[in-house]
Amino acid sequence: MSANYTPSVNIAELEESATIAVSARAKALRAAGRAIIDLGAGEPDFPTPAFIREGAKRALDAGATRYTLVEGILPLREVIAARANERLGSDAVAAADVVVSTGSKQSLFNSCFVLFGAGDDVLVPTPAWTSYYQMLTLARARAIIVRGRHEDSLKVTARELEEAATPRTRGVILNSPTNPTGAVYDVDELRAILTLAAVRGWWVISDEIYREISYESSAPSLLDAATGSAALRERLVIVDGVAKAYAMTGWRIGWSIAPRPVAKAICALQSHTTSNTSAVSQHAALCALTARDQSEAAIATMVAEFRRRRDAAAALLRAAGVDFIDPRGAFYLFLRVPSRRNDPEPGVTFARELLDKHDVAIVPGSAFRAPEWVRVSYAAPMQDVVEGVRRTVEQLACQRRA
Repeated sequence: MSANYTPSVNIAELEESATIAVSARAKALRAAGRAIIDLGAGEPDFPTPAFIREGAKRALDAGATRYTLVEGILPLREVIAARANERLGSDAVAAADVVVSTGSKQSLFNSCFVLFGAGDDVLVPTPAWTSYYQMLTLARARAIIVRGRHEDSLKVTARELEEAATPRTRGVILNSPTNPTGAVYDVDELRAILTLAAVRGWWVISDEIYREISYESSAPSLLDAATGSAALRERLVIVDGVAKAYAMTGWRIGWSIAPRPVAKAICALQSHTTSNTSAVSQHAALCALTARDQSEAAIATMVAEFRRRRDAAAALLRAAGVDFIDPRGAFYLFLRVPSRRNDPEPGVTFARELLDKHDVAIVPGSAFRAPEWVRVSYAAPMQDVVEGVRRTVEQLACQRRA
């Protein structure tokens, strides 16, 4: 028996995650016997470090199998707060300001849902991670796309945000290092944006999940930009987690650091959705954050390998004259593809042809509201990155000749 289904108004405009869809298709083609090179994944290809896995086993043996507080176990929230205070040079952040969630994606959704609603406009520097737009849709707010200049690595400035603002603007979502471009905002750029937001009374959500994956220099947090100013922290929400830097994507641990009333609202919302995240995962994250020497060594090893892959891939692109954003963090290359007559989404067409003809999976730029671009991940073995980029360059050359 079949049922007629009409989506509720809550999800009528919701779109599937394009990044997850690409990964799912690549996996399905592999299962069907195709030798697919997957350069679409936003996931480190490294195992979770052994000392973290051992910490999780110890927690299991100690009985970490029950519900915890909705906001997470106190020791984990304390270490997150302590690390934030190290950046601030104060004791401004308390454990009560921290809510641990099922991945940073839930932390971002929670933040959007409690801060924004119908009639609110939220500025989104674009290109940006696909889920920001959908989270705002679910909150019934409107994403206002703000595009940066190519010469600024597609980053936006405080002036560009101010020019894009509307009378209904209530906030801005920042991400640095940035997915999909790998661009990194410096502390002065962040401070200018944070100062503008404070003057205009906007909320700022800062997605810092890639912050520890940076190459030329350390990527600053918005906490660094807010140091010494309570006024700059009043409307700031930091979102982070262990997924990327600690190779813990499957453990699903993220968190938000927010002003106390916002943290309480996030906790209340989460109490009616997922409640607490996995107890054993929380203990694994606690191990990752407290065993600092081991964690820093593991992160340094992973970042060094990402840098090797980035440099090898970038060299191929430069030699072929491909237009791309120089990535200073994260693990993505953002490439511009040639335009096609009467094709409003050349990135979609290019990505489909690359998969069909060359068995390489990448993400179309339309997922990030940049239809003339594509995203290539180098979170894959070196041989796959080099071969996948070589095939991408070959397809680009074919398209230029066509």
